[in-house]
This record gives sequence, structure tokens and C-alpha cells, in this order.
Amino acid sequence: MKIVTAAQMAAIEQASERAGVSTDTLMENAGLAVAQGARELVGAAGVRILILVGPGNNGADGLVAARHLRRWGAEVTCFMVDGRPEADPKMDCALEYGVRVIERATSGTLDRMLARSALVIDSILGTGQSRPLEGIIKQTMVFLANVRAAAKRPMLLALDLPTGLNTDTGEVDPFAVPCDITFSLGYPKRGLLAFPGAAHAGELRVLDIGVSDGLAEESEIRLETVEPHWVAQHLPRRPMDAHKGTFGHVLAVAGSRNYVGAAYLSSQACVRSGAGLTTLATPQSVYPIAAAKSTEPIHIPLLEDPDGRVSSGAAGALRDGTSRYTNILVGCGLGVSDGTVQFVEDLLFNRNSDQFSGLTNLPALVDADGLTNLARIDRWWEKERGPMVLTPHPGEMATLTGLATADIQQDRVGVAREYAVRWGVCLVLKGANTIISQPDGAVRLAALANPGMSTGGTGDVLSGVISGLMAQGLPAAVAASCGVYLHGQAGQDIVVRQGEAGLAASDLLTQIPMTLQRLKQA
Repeated sequence: MKIVTAAQMAAIEQASERAGVSTDTLMENAGLAVAQGARELVGAAGVRILILVGPGNNGADGLVAARHLRRWGAEVTCFMVDGRPEADPKMDCALEYGVRVIERATSGTLDRMLARSALVIDSILGTGQSRPLEGIIKQTMVFLANVRAAAKRPMLLALDLPTGLNTDTGEVDPFAVPCDITFSLGYPKRGLLAFPGAAHAGELRVLDIGVSDGLAEESEIRLETVEPHWVAQHLPRRPMDAHKGTFGHVLAVAGSRNYVGAAYLSSQACVRSGAGLTTLATPQSVYPIAAAKSTEPIHIPLLEDPDGRVSSGAAGALRDGTSRYTNILVGCGLGVSDGTVQFVEDLLFNRNSDQFSGLTNLPALVDADGLTNLARIDRWWEKERGPMVLTPHPGEMATLTGLATADIQQDRVGVAREYAVRWGVCLVLKGANTIISQPDGAVRLAALANPGMSTGGTGDVLSGVISGLMAQGLPAAVAASCGVYLHGQAGQDIVVRQGEAGLAASDLLTQIPMTLQRLKQA
């Protein structure tokens, strides 16, 4: 599903009109779809519904919804916020159906109307508004906030976009009121999937409003959501006559004396996501612990420095792996030193080194400490190598780019796209609503935000899941998108079962096969 800016949505609507679907038709379709969704939420017959109607097209959509809800027996009142045009056919139709319209109200009257309603529909400002809230709109938001703070409060539904939320950036006006649910019309707007806007919008549903199919203006948009049906279509198949070699062989280089768990979690995630074979290469002091805990992988002990990290010459032990392995995972719990920097460079790039590992042509995923080591390799992106996936969280992205973390978070899509193209990699910018950007500039967003996943080790599991899918033959960008969704949905499945607090990264290992199976059967 495409994710649009305000300008892109306007261009799509104009193109749809040229293709024979008028703006009025889109408005009628939108109002009907909103009314149907509202009826599903709270019912209609005898239900009190208050619609806050703004001066533009968003308000007109609200008036269309009001007419249908009234037609189905709801007690609908429309409060005009900031006036309407003198010639207003949507208002006239609503009045004909018996919708009560209030153009002016005292604060007490509005408070009572808000408090008595089962549902309030915010149709004040749409995608064309980005200025700060002021005047009567600001005042109305204050009244609404007061009522929403009460113990018994009405459900708040935003029509297309909550008032005060910036369509493109997700920035939220100080006087905007958080919603329970937002019905986005036609396409999700970028600001609804960027924080803090995503939290402010509540549950997001996208309604079909009948936009013409096959529009160039839509096909040119290079930002879209990762949808479960898309993931299901791209997950690796497992033929009946398969054997372990059918599903690839991951080389996972991970762990150090202080981070044994990272080696376990990342390698086990490769196994749990379906890789046929996994080899775990760890420092010598980590090897016996990892081998005792994780029985499925093949184990390779590597030379280490006095602090229990892989030494600069450790890549030589992997020299003969060119034909054995399908892909590489490097970095989880690796630690950072001059020696680890040299090791990562030899493993991924240095074909002329005495320590050349023979693996530089293979697809590689670099995560965690691997990214910090990578950042210390001069102009690494210009070195010859195989396909690469980077999976930084915002702090690691700041290390790689030199940007401030706050600046990265302010434009996650733009930053991920810019550096994926610049470096020629698939870049997974982790966090709530993870971004997956391809080297050609196409970007996917996984609309999964789960505070239960905010715990150590979940990133190591993600790296293993993506690497396991890459081993089974998925291209890097497809494996990254499917892996992010699978990992996030597995976390959601655990939270439904046991709650947000106390989720452990190892819980994901047993959940991933079950979520994987459910996605395949959907």
C-alpha cells in the first residue's frame, strides 16, 4: 500500500478526476465509508454522534458521513468549526436528512454535547492544513481535550487526519487531541506512520474511496507499507523433496566475552527462520559456552584478543568458506577495537589481504557492533563486495552518518533512502515502524510499533531472521522486508498472549516458526 504526502494525495485526486472519477464522487465515497466504519464501532440507531465540521473538504466528508449515519437512525449533531462556504450542497443534504447543525455554541453547550456523545468524529482539518491551531479551532480542541480527560469519555475518530497533525512529518500541534482511531482516506498519509503522529492517531484504518486504478501518479510513489499478504507471497517455499542444503548455510560471526547471548540469539534466529545450516564463529573463550547452549549450529572457535574479542587475524580461519556458505551475518555482540575493525574489513572487503577470508562476494548482513566497526573503515562503501544489508538503530545510524540522532528520527524515511542509495546497500532503520530502504531508492515501512520489544537482544534476533531468509534464496531487500515484518508480528503475537512487560528476546525464537506458519496460511 502506497504511503503519500499531501502533495501526492492532491495529485492522485486530480489525476483520478481526469480519469473520470470526480472529486465529488470521491467525497461521497469517503463519507459513506467513514459512516460505515463508525457504525461498526458504535452502532447507529439511537446512538449520539457529534461531528466537528471544518471549513474545507474534510468538513464536507464529515457532512456526508453525518447524512448516512442519520439515515441509519443515529442522533447526529454537526458543530460548525470556523464556518462553511455560503453555497454548501453537502450541508443542504445533511439538513434534509434531519441532521442537527449548530453554527455557534457556548463553551458549556459544546462541553455538554461532547460529553453526551458516544462518538466524536473530527473532520475539522485535512491534509491541506499545516499551520498552528488558533482561534475557534484551538478553542474547540481545548474543549475536546477536557472532555477526553474525563473518566467516561466519548470515542474520538479522526476523519483522514487528526486535526493538528502534520500530514507529511507527523509533528503534532500542542493543542491537538489524541484519537482512538483514524480512518485515512484512500491511502495512509506519511505523518500517520511517523512518530509522534502515529501514536497520536491511534489505530489506523485505510478506507477505499474509489480512486481510479493504474494512475501514474500512484505508481511513481516509492514509499509503501509492508503488508502481510505481500510477505506471505514472498516467504520461501519448502518442497517435499528438500534437504538441509536446499535452504542455505549462514555463517554467523558474533559474540565476545561480554556478549555471549548475542551469539546465541542471532544464530538461533537463523535456525528458527528456516536456514538449512548455520555455522557460528565465536571467540575461543565464547565457543564452549555457545556450543553448550546452542546445539544446532556448527561451531568455529576464532582467535581472540586479551579482552575476549575476535583478533585482527581471525578472518584467516574462515578462508575456505567460499563454496560452503550462502551468506554472512556479522556484528552481534562482536565488540569494538582496532582488531575487530581489521577483522571486519578482512571478512567483508580485503581480497588482497593475507587474512582474506574468501567470502567477500557473498551477501552480508552487518548489525550492532559490526556497524560501529564498519564506520571506522575509511570509505567502506567504495570497496568491492557482495550485496549488503545494514540494520542500524538510530544511534548506530548516527555513528555511521555523523548526523544527530534527533535529525535522523525527524526524517527517518528521507535519511534511510539517502544513505541506502549513497552506500548501495539495503538499509533497515530499526525502531517503531521500521524503515527498509533499497539501493534504488524504493522504501518500505513496516507499520509495527511494540514497546514490549524494547529489550536487549531483540535486534540480534532480527538479524538472524533476515539472514535465515537470505540463506533460503530471498534477495536482500525482500528478505529484509519479510524479516522485519515476521520479527515484528512475532513480537505482537507474544504481547497478545502475555502482555508488553517482561518479553524476552529468547521468547521470539520459539514464536517465529509459529508466526511464520500462520503468515503462510493466511
